[in-house]
Order: sequence, then structure tokens, then C-alpha cells
Amino acid sequence: MSITVHQRPGVYSSYDASGLVSGSDTGRLVGLAGINTKAPAGKVQMVTSYDQAVTLFGSQGDEGMAELIRLALKNGASGVAAVPLGSAEGYEAAFAAIAEVEDIALVICDSTDLAVQKKLRSSVAEASGQRRERLCVAAGAKNESVEQLIARARELNHERVILVAPGGVDGGGQPVSGLGPAAAVAGAVAGEKDPAVPLGGAELKGLNGLSARLGDRDIDLLVLGGVTPLESLGGVVSVVRGVTTRTTTGGAPDAAWRDLSAIRVVDDIIPGLRNALRARFRRAKNTPQSRGAIRSQVVLELENKLAREIITGYDGVSVSADSEDPTRCLVDFSFAVAHGLNQIWLTAHITV
Repeated sequence: MSITVHQRPGVYSSYDASGLVSGSDTGRLVGLAGINTKAPAGKVQMVTSYDQAVTLFGSQGDEGMAELIRLALKNGASGVAAVPLGSAEGYEAAFAAIAEVEDIALVICDSTDLAVQKKLRSSVAEASGQRRERLCVAAGAKNESVEQLIARARELNHERVILVAPGGVDGGGQPVSGLGPAAAVAGAVAGEKDPAVPLGGAELKGLNGLSARLGDRDIDLLVLGGVTPLESLGGVVSVVRGVTTRTTTGGAPDAAWRDLSAIRVVDDIIPGLRNALRARFRRAKNTPQSRGAIRSQVVLELENKLAREIITGYDGVSVSADSEDPTRCLVDFSFAVAHGLNQIWLTAHITV
């Protein structure tokens, strides 16, 4: 914006406009690993706007790092922790670098290779086990069939992995992989404040469209097979139902972690309790008084989650001293997650 300096006394004004995409103020971070030869390989770059992404990584078309960052930011992420790599051999190191970044909600990459996606899954699971809870979003290859997508989900099979389908289209309407839709879904989840709100119905912004139209039977098969289906109606792309790839445990069917909201509620409750207890009991004694205060704090936090309808109930809050280690206290409790409302069934009794 240029300003003309006038000499006459008075009140002057100016304005400008920008169509640039930037991160939201309330969302969380998305991690991204992608092949890029412009930026230094292996270095974490914190990106909060599309023009910054283009400056750092250049414009590589519909599936380049800058475009994936744009979609994540446009759909609700506050920023993207992006790690460029020089070749496909660098994914594991890039995932390790992202694992060290705090406050990441989800991680994505620019590969549809199943071996790379398994490394992504392992990285996310390991980081979550080290008290940096996060999910990841994977994409299918171009023109993958429903059967192929279900087989991919079966290979990934983890409550922290989201696999989206179908793929997207480029600016000319030609089918491409699901990388763009995956980035958009990651942004939408990162921007959602309430973990118990179902992802189904969330509008995905900035996409050119989808490469296929899924019928009801396809959607049923995908949801049961651990794939999150998308649809485009009237030019608006949205999520049909958010599910994880976790469909079996020990080879047996297991629907406990099917709905995405279940793991998201767990990732809200457990870290929230950890942070609250850490802040209040940093230098406390392991006495009955302290353990009573710890129990009261846990109940207070759970009551807050209950009031916000993130959980539907809790029970059995107990705090005791560890018989084997006098410096450790054990906190035990149970809670029930609030499930999203996916369907409403009407039964009409008609008199004629």
C-alpha cells in the first residue's frame, strides 16, 4: 500500500485488501513432511500464511507443499510445522523432527506410498506415547477403488490414523490423489474446538472438487472399513462421517475406536488432566492432604468436561500412594466419551 503525503491539514484515510490465506487464531498446528528442493532439507519451518509458504517452498502445483499448507490453513489450522526433504529417503527423519514440535494436532505428508504412511503412523503413535498426543491423515492414490482403499485402511489399522476418500481434482478437473482432501481434513480437525463434535458435515474449503461420487453402498463399505468418506453436493465438499482406520484388535473386529470423536475426546481429557495437575502440584508432598487435593482437582476437571458435554459421565476417582514407591501416587478413574449424533431415524405411524 502506498501513501501520498499531503501538506493540507485535515483527516485522511487509506485502505487495502488481501485475499491471502492465513492461519486461524483458535486452531492448532498441523505437521507436514514433503519433498521440496527449494528449502533446506530437514529444517522445521513454521508457516502461518500461504504467501509465506510460496516464498519458502515455491509453487509446485496441486499437490506441492505450498498448496497442502494453503488447504490446512484455510480449513482451520493456526499454522503448519513444515519439514521439507530432498528425497523419499528423508521421510522418517522429517517425521522425527515433527514429533518434537509441541501443540501439533495432526500430521500429514505428501506421499500416498503405504510404506511411508506406516512410518507416519508409527511416528504419531510414538509421539503420543511420549505425552505429545496427535493424529495423522493419510491419502489414497489417484483413482483408487473402494476395495483398494479398504485394504489400505486395513494395513494402517490404528485409532490415530484417518484415511480419506475419494481423491481430489486439479484446476482442470482431472483426477489427482487424495493429498489435497487429506490436508483440508487435517485443517478442519485442527480448527475444531470441541473434540466431541462429529466431523461429519464439516465443509472443506479450497478444494477444486472430488474425483469420484460415492454411492450409499460405497459409503457404508468405506465407513465400516475404516475410511472417512467425502462428498461434493452443489459444489460444496464436506465430510460424510469421520472415522479412524482402527477396525480390528488382534485380528478380531473392534468398533470401539471407529468414530473419530472417541480418540479426540481421550486426547482432550488426558493431557488436560496432566497439565492441570502438573501446574498445581509441581512441588507437593505425597501426604493424605495432597492426595485429597489431587482427587478434588481431578473431579473438578471432569466436572468441567461433563458440563461441556465432552464426556457423559465419570466414576471411581481414587488417589492412593504407591506401595512400591513412596514418592508416587496413583490416580484411577473412568469416564464415558460423548458420541456425535450421526443419524436421526424417524418412524411414522400413519392412519388413512
